[in-house]
Amino acid sequence: MAEGKLKIHSENILPIIKKWLYSDKEIFVRELVSNSCDALYKLKLLEVDASYRIDIKIDKENKTLTFSDNGIGMEKEEVEKYIAQIAFSGAEEFLDKYKEGKEEEQIIGHFGLGFYSAYMVASKVEIQTLSYKEGAQPVYWNCDGSSTYTIDEGSKAERGTEVILSLTDEEKEFLDPARLRQILVSYCSFLPYPIYLNDSRINEKEPLWTKPATECTDKEYLDFYHYLFPMEPDPLFWVHLNVDFPFHLKGILYFPKIARDADLKKETIKLFCNRVFVSDNCKDLLPDYLTILRGTLDSPDIPLNVSRSYLQMDRTVRQLGAHISKKISDRLSTLYRTDREKFLACWPDIEMIIKFGALQDEKFYERIKEFLVWKNSSDEWTTALEYLERRDEKKVFYTADEKSPFLDLFNEKKIEVLQIPSTMIDNALINLLERKINAKFQRIDADLGDTILDPSKEKGLLDSEGKSESGKIADFFRKKLDLEKVEAKSLASESLPACLVIKEEERRMREALAFRGTTMPLTTPTFVVNTNSKLINAIYAVDKKDPELAKEMATTVYDLTRLAQKEMEPEKLSDFVSQTSTLMEKLACKLSEK
Repeated sequence: MAEGKLKIHSENILPIIKKWLYSDKEIFVRELVSNSCDALYKLKLLEVDASYRIDIKIDKENKTLTFSDNGIGMEKEEVEKYIAQIAFSGAEEFLDKYKEGKEEEQIIGHFGLGFYSAYMVASKVEIQTLSYKEGAQPVYWNCDGSSTYTIDEGSKAERGTEVILSLTDEEKEFLDPARLRQILVSYCSFLPYPIYLNDSRINEKEPLWTKPATECTDKEYLDFYHYLFPMEPDPLFWVHLNVDFPFHLKGILYFPKIARDADLKKETIKLFCNRVFVSDNCKDLLPDYLTILRGTLDSPDIPLNVSRSYLQMDRTVRQLGAHISKKISDRLSTLYRTDREKFLACWPDIEMIIKFGALQDEKFYERIKEFLVWKNSSDEWTTALEYLERRDEKKVFYTADEKSPFLDLFNEKKIEVLQIPSTMIDNALINLLERKINAKFQRIDADLGDTILDPSKEKGLLDSEGKSESGKIADFFRKKLDLEKVEAKSLASESLPACLVIKEEERRMREALAFRGTTMPLTTPTFVVNTNSKLINAIYAVDKKDPELAKEMATTVYDLTRLAQKEMEPEKLSDFVSQTSTLMEKLACKLSEK
């Protein structure tokens, strides 16, 4: 059996790097500035007392960009080792030699390919460098992007490195100071050393996430938020992340005020690796329910693709996401316990995060169930668990309409009702809670049980034909309205003439289909008339004198009930108004004749 080594030819790999490695050409700016930062950091690690800076100079006349630093510099052997060998990074080797505590996370480069991103925009790249070592000789290197390069004695008189790019005619946009400044601000605003473009400072704002939370003031948090997101209203509150084990993670996540027209798909969390901007797409790092947050995350442990443009999913990413989720739930729990008034004031803006999280993440649900709140019929905030503690049965009554005509019935019986909106997420949450807390949720218009009936006033006495008064009233409305599902019940209150009842399971199914765009109802509601209502009894009595008028009045009561419970089709509203006006005119004429 024969063995051999794979051979990679630079004439084959350079075109790949130039065309396919990076998704955006502008990334060459980030890569070259990052290399300069590493050179400065290596010098600092050697405890060389110096002032550090990075300069970018535009020369439109000669069509060149120059990236220079006064960092560690290189000798000829180092240039041949670190520049002439593609995909060889000196960061790891350097740290093996000078490793000190946790400082290794400050080295930005990983792959040794960043320098060659320059060939995406340059026809030729030159290097002038001088090592910090005493007696070192300057070195000059240049390459036109082919597989050959030239190395010779350089002309640089001071310590550091200059990288000079001769731009192609197609890439003149990078000679525009405004364009280049925009790129530098985007990628390099928080790098640790001063960066200047034509002597104008770029990175004057310190990354607040690098400071301990105990040393940050509320004003600093707010100022930093507005620096990241200008023109936005103040955030509600924030979470400062600082993790050292089992991975390194720092950042600040803000809970924003959510406008009704907010673009929930817009990426608003900026991902950094050692203070270098990587992406504003954190959907693989954060669970879906947290992507609405805003702020910054910085970790040297995030696995990036070779061009450092996006995340690669692995166990570390999942661990990071789970840890961030726990920190968020801990912050919400602390706020609920220590400043409930502020928590409830923020609820309209944070409830979607909490509810989505409960549905998507079982561990998140377990941590937030203590503050999954709704208002009740007494206008007090409560959880479903607290509600059940106040009741003898495992049933939760709720309404989607705080003006529901059924509420009077429940209030008279002193039965607590939760106000739960009829939204897709709340409906799903009800299904989840029924499994988690082993209780039945029932909307107050789903059933007329003993809780809101008054058996003492039930008209159940049978006549000679074996029919009760309630049965006769039900038959009357059934015939007048040509409906199959009509019942007559003795409700606890006289104020509600009639109502529509839809069984809980049928209504949930109907709403689920509606959310999917299917509007056809699965079932027809049951029309229930109140035998204790003076109006119902009066209409029933009118039938003996004027059957046609009784029919019109019965129809109006039915339509009013449908309107009150939002069951009337919008296109039929005009007919209803017209019919009601006609009926009122007829009644007024009859009264005036007397």
